[in-house]
Amino acid sequence: MKKILMASALLVACSAYAQSSPAGTWKTIDDDGKTEKSLVKISESGGVFTGAIDTVFDKSKADAVCTKCDGDRKDKPIIGLQIIRGVKADGDNNWAGGTIVDPVSGKEYKVKMSLKDGGRKLDVRGYIGIAALGRTQTWIRAE
Repeated sequence: MKKILMASALLVACSAYAQSSPAGTWKTIDDDGKTEKSLVKISESGGVFTGAIDTVFDKSKADAVCTKCDGDRKDKPIIGLQIIRGVKADGDNNWAGGTIVDPVSGKEYKVKMSLKDGGRKLDVRGYIGIAALGRTQTWIRAE
């Protein structure tokens, strides 16, 4: 009985952590607010978050490569492409300091992320220079 209670407590604790961290799988929604584009898996290592495209919903783009990307992303497959790099905690439910790349244009932007709705939504803001000069997408937790 003790083992069952301990296992249950561990599951609750892990679930609570998942809701207070951007780590997990997220359904990306296009700027129109309706079109589901992909699944992005965000992971954490040593306090630094990265995110890679796991699934593309438009099957015609499943074999696409990032032809407009620079550096080590150039001509790499979209699926598996690391689009978020170097993001760290920046206060409660906020993360910043890294970059995000648009795999269609190949452009890289600074990124800020913040959890909303009890950790079920993630506002992802890509910008140039200052955060006011950018755009925000709201991603939905997929797990």
